[in-house]
Amino acid sequence: MANTDVKDLLDAGVHFGHLTRKWNPNMAPYIYMERNGIHIINLYKTAAKVDEAAEAMKKIAASGRKILFVATKKQAKDIVATKAAAAKMPYITERWPGGMLTNFVTIRKAVKKMASIDRMKKDGTFETLSKKEKLQVDRQRAKLEKNLGSITDMTRLPGALFVVDIKREHIAIKEAQKLNIPIFAMVDTNSDPRDVDFVIPANDDASKSIEKILGIVTEAVSEGLTTRQSEKDAANKGQEEAKEAPAAEAPVAEAAAEAPVAEAAPEAPAVEATPEAPEAPSAESADAAKDA
Repeated sequence: MANTDVKDLLDAGVHFGHLTRKWNPNMAPYIYMERNGIHIINLYKTAAKVDEAAEAMKKIAASGRKILFVATKKQAKDIVATKAAAAKMPYITERWPGGMLTNFVTIRKAVKKMASIDRMKKDGTFETLSKKEKLQVDRQRAKLEKNLGSITDMTRLPGALFVVDIKREHIAIKEAQKLNIPIFAMVDTNSDPRDVDFVIPANDDASKSIEKILGIVTEAVSEGLTTRQSEKDAANKGQEEAKEAPAAEAPVAEAAAEAPVAEAAPEAPAVEATPEAPEAPSAESADAAKDA
């Protein structure tokens, strides 16, 4: 992944902060100067931080975990929806549903309800309802789709959260902190960076700035997914080769089993034992014979 170019950030207006009277003192390390009553963000620090965040998000995506993108402000929602969908990640661009993370079981029930309505329409059950009931079901489906349609594939808690404007999405930040979910965020000069694990000091109001930062991080996420897919393909290929190897060895083993066994050589005839010679008579027995 290439390093972020400071000139590109400058062209996108990432360096414009808020009015000096609205600043948060904890953002002082990321502020370069003041001009016309507006704080200017240090883009060299922004470039370093966005590269760090992108690398971390790439690892999370490569591990198979989801990253939930959150942005409900008008100038950010369409950009986030487009970029997150392209990276195959869930996103929230309407009102943040309270308990989205801390009460995830209930949220999943709502998603399943939406799926059950879809099944009703497929199997013909929907047609048996009255006109009024159909209208109610359609309204319920549209409401669920609007609020939760982008998280239908998220079957467990996300591995990380990416937020645009942490002041606006403070409820999402609190829920992620409670569950120790890593938080990545674009943080402007009026926000507190201590609430975020991976701070990206940037202008979170201009659409060009948001699009630039989102483009960098979603590209890193896509790279992580590509890496994961290539590792899966390599593992599957190795398993297939391992299965084919015993099959190739089988004919060799069968041929070895069918080969005629060499006949054993005839045994050599046993050598008969030589009879022992009779013992010679002793001297005493010879004398006794003479006396007799």
